[in-house]
Amino acid sequence: MKSIFLLITVCGSLLLLSGCWDRVEVNSLAIVTAAAIDKKGDNQIELSIQVFIPKTFSSGGGQEGGSSGGELVTEVASSKGKNVAEALSKLQSYMPRKIFWGQCKVFIFGEEVAKDGIQDHLDFLLRHPQTRERAYAYVGEGKAKRILETDSGMERYSAEILLEVSDLGIAMRTTLKDLNEILIGPSHAAALPYVKISTAVKKKRKESYHFPRIFGTAVFQKDQMVGKITERETRGILWLRNEVKNYTVTVHSKELKGDVSLNPVSTDIELIPRMDGGKWKMNVNIHTEGNVVQNGTNIDFTDPKSVKKVEKVYQEAIKKRIELALQLIQHDLKTDIVDFAKEFERKYPQQWKQVENRWEEVFPEVEVKVNVKTQIRGQGLYSKPGK
Repeated sequence: MKSIFLLITVCGSLLLLSGCWDRVEVNSLAIVTAAAIDKKGDNQIELSIQVFIPKTFSSGGGQEGGSSGGELVTEVASSKGKNVAEALSKLQSYMPRKIFWGQCKVFIFGEEVAKDGIQDHLDFLLRHPQTRERAYAYVGEGKAKRILETDSGMERYSAEILLEVSDLGIAMRTTLKDLNEILIGPSHAAALPYVKISTAVKKKRKESYHFPRIFGTAVFQKDQMVGKITERETRGILWLRNEVKNYTVTVHSKELKGDVSLNPVSTDIELIPRMDGGKWKMNVNIHTEGNVVQNGTNIDFTDPKSVKKVEKVYQEAIKKRIELALQLIQHDLKTDIVDFAKEFERKYPQQWKQVENRWEEVFPEVEVKVNVKTQIRGQGLYSKPGK
């Protein structure tokens, strides 16, 4: 027994002393922070990657997100090819460092690429051993490369702005893994955040700069973008997908004589599919609790009757947002990005088999009933408003 223990100890020591003969040093890598895929001509695409610039980092920590002297901490490199694999191979041929995808958390499809179809590009991204399945996917207005080239504002690089907003849960968010599962799922419909370039002015320098911002959602049928919806309409979709987080609902009515802003603190969404006389129906039951974050009315929230009045308006506002979103995706885009298909397939597998190949025709005919129940739980620290 002692001999075996000694043998294991010696072998372990030798392994530690020998080191990793095939290791790759960090300073020999081109660390990709974001990537963009655009259409280039009729039969080619352009792959653009945003990589860290090692020389901009000072040993003692730098300014403006880690750079010394306010220099840019990333640069954008591009190459074209018949597909992503070929473009990446050409890109690597003139890069002095090995391209490393392990830190890439943002992938942006240009609008033309999105309209043509993203399945082939997604195939590469999910097969590559280094790319993260949990990386977020987006669609960029015009050329996606331009988004990588914009200013970073308060963040270290432009793509980090998108990453932070997605992590906050304010807008639609979809990972590469989500996107693949949705496209091969029963609905064959997906939704990605739609990114535009905005302009702002630096007060001190009195000069304008450009930065990326999420403006609504790009809607996909199978792997092709078929349209887009606004930020307001996206919020209705988020309710249906049970992804409401970190945003404020402001309600107004003649009865309230002013605005009340509420922050949903908890939501419970229930989708109940039904078959009735051959008709496809869906009950959407929503229960949400909210806190008052601002009161611009003369309502006294210590009065239960007044609270009920606001709850009713709050309820109607949410229902209206959801019905607006349903009108758009059912009758205009005819695309099931709320995944009603999954619920029907689960509950009515036999009936589903009869329509699964033409769900885009059946989905617009689904009768949807929205039931919303709201409760106001917290009013915060306030004084009774005067009349």
